[in-house]
Amino acid sequence: MLCSPQPKKLNYTDETAFPKGRIGTVTQKIISTINSNDSDTIKEFIETNFAEDFQNMAPMEAHQGHFLNYYRRTGGVSFHSIRTYDPKNEQETILILKDNNYGSWQKIRFSFVDEEGLLLKGIGFSPAETPTDILESNISPEELIEETKKAVEKLSQLDLFSGAILVAQGNDILYADAKGEASKRFHIKNNLDTKFNLGSMNKMFTSVAILQLVEKGLIGLKDPINQYVDETWLPSGITSKITIHHLLSHTSGLGSYFNETFWNSSRALYRSIDDFKPLVQGDSLAFEPGERFGYSNTGMLLLGVIIQKVTQQDYFKYVAHNLFEPAGMLHTDAYEMDQPVENLAMGYERSENSYGWTNNLYKHVIKGGPAGGGFSTVGDFHRFAMALVNEKLVSKASLDLLWTDYSNAGYGYGFTIRQSPSGQVVGHSGGFPGLNSNLDIFLDQGYVVVVLSNYDGAASPLAKKVSHLIDRL
Repeated sequence: MLCSPQPKKLNYTDETAFPKGRIGTVTQKIISTINSNDSDTIKEFIETNFAEDFQNMAPMEAHQGHFLNYYRRTGGVSFHSIRTYDPKNEQETILILKDNNYGSWQKIRFSFVDEEGLLLKGIGFSPAETPTDILESNISPEELIEETKKAVEKLSQLDLFSGAILVAQGNDILYADAKGEASKRFHIKNNLDTKFNLGSMNKMFTSVAILQLVEKGLIGLKDPINQYVDETWLPSGITSKITIHHLLSHTSGLGSYFNETFWNSSRALYRSIDDFKPLVQGDSLAFEPGERFGYSNTGMLLLGVIIQKVTQQDYFKYVAHNLFEPAGMLHTDAYEMDQPVENLAMGYERSENSYGWTNNLYKHVIKGGPAGGGFSTVGDFHRFAMALVNEKLVSKASLDLLWTDYSNAGYGYGFTIRQSPSGQVVGHSGGFPGLNSNLDIFLDQGYVVVVLSNYDGAASPLAKKVSHLIDRL
């Protein structure tokens, strides 16, 4: 059952004075570069201020596109504060900014190459929680829905959101709507039963499936994975060091199979889990298992390998029978994108071509898997959330394992975890060119917010906007 409201103490503080020294210098550069909305300015900023390793992570056009898309989504940003989390990460600076389109809070993380210079090692963009110095007026549940509707309408009119949204409290759906087009080619509108690509949200399904096997005594969290993953995937010198716990918590040291080979290959090559084997073979560890958090698509893929090995079933059939069916998720699966699945949204990203858009058909995997890429609806995700909190899929003890932060990275077993003014929030987001998705389950307040979009970067900001409104109830 859902818990009664018990707001928790926040684990961060905000300092609103504009920073001095090298942090202030770089902060000003970052903000002015974003707000320039200019490709040449962005290029100069990247080439002048970032380490070579970061620059080589993607073509310059991709770096430029990331900044330009960030400006398009936010409408520009202004400085609000420097945030410090407890425990503090001494190597990272966190900017809190306010965006113009949503009136919401944005977070930019950056770190330096060394302790003296201005050269940056990396940068990350994400939504942020409300700053600690902001005292916003309370709103009623009715105002929550009214403000959510206004935000959806505004973003739809600006063509910043295409997709579907659902807000519920417990089993009661308070608001649900769909905007935009599932197909721009044929001008087919999205509706509440449209199936959207999930990106990494599939990681929740895989992790719940693993905990089901743990409950049945078929595997153990401390088991080294060489018991289940043979050397056609990775040498035992690597797999003997990694446990199932490491894979679930992204502390294995493995990376991502979305590597150069994948990007240069036909998507038609990858349908079954075993098809991804050539992308994993030859992988090495970025760090010793258990040493730290490192988000890993390969780790989640190997959990799918373990599920197949232990159950002697196809991964997709197992999750369909043991998760989707008991939860009542009738419109969720890893649908193959070259088949005529009804009411399946095509993903779109902005483009400089004459149409203004490019679909993601030739970028995305042709069939999703344990790490992401399946399809679902907002209604099915509401049913998934209810099945979880009502212990229909796994026990309370397993939920506690799923929703424990193991490395102070805001991540448990296949679920993100955060503390908001309204209490603990768990879920997961997903992103890829042409798609963005987000599930938030407010464990203390009982709210469930699902936003699925066939525009890249469009779901998470809207989900965060609703989260801020819930915090004000």
